[in-house]
Amino acid sequence: MQRLLKPTFPDMLKVLIVDDEPLALDVLETYISQMPELTLVKRCSNAVEANEVLKQHEIDLMFLDIQMPQLTGIDFVKTLTHPPMVIFTTAYPNYAIQGFDLSALDYLLKPISLERFMKSVNKAVDHAEMSHREAVSPPTSAVPAGDALDFFFVKADKKLVKVNFDDIVYIEGLKDYVIIRLLNTRVITLQTMKSLEDRLPKSKFRRIHRSFIVGLDKIMAIEGNMIEVQERDKPKMLPIGKNYRDDLLVLIEKNRL
Repeated sequence: MQRLLKPTFPDMLKVLIVDDEPLALDVLETYISQMPELTLVKRCSNAVEANEVLKQHEIDLMFLDIQMPQLTGIDFVKTLTHPPMVIFTTAYPNYAIQGFDLSALDYLLKPISLERFMKSVNKAVDHAEMSHREAVSPPTSAVPAGDALDFFFVKADKKLVKVNFDDIVYIEGLKDYVIIRLLNTRVITLQTMKSLEDRLPKSKFRRIHRSFIVGLDKIMAIEGNMIEVQERDKPKMLPIGKNYRDDLLVLIEKNRL
């Protein structure tokens, strides 16, 4: 059984559980009571009740059933402007892809074991701790132009891996991890897209989607709302998000003949 690590940020995670089955609520409440890093704020039987709780309380983590009357858990998350961390709970495995498309932290299949529950909570604790560090970290001192580095290090596979800017084709966000796609390999690390975006020089990289950052010199073509890059021996198409399109178009126009 995994050991739950105590977070370094000051507060426990405030939790909301939402499920139309009383037994499922009881199981989750019992598990939560055994986790010193969690405190249960409320248990709700439907999305309407949960929505009111989110308006009245600051919730860090929501365990959310998918199949519920009136409004499904997936549709409920789509209505939220600033959702908390979400872990979906359901008896139906076919909803997993939809859940992860909404950036869900995890997806628990019922019946939920304590070991699997603890693994999900560890993810939430790690994610919250990372977000806290980013929020309280002082701004990085500017590096003189002559001393600017063309690489950085990330933690992967229990070691620090050097990543050269020129080797990065694109970066893909995957839940609480990112995949750095290099010319000949890939590096998977526990990071947020924002933390990497802040470390990369804007002269070489652009965020084109909430889940993608691309190396500008690796762009081969742009067609509609897609960017083509070369991944290994075949082209790869990356989507352009509507919130990033205008910034990218301005850059393209500056470099268009």
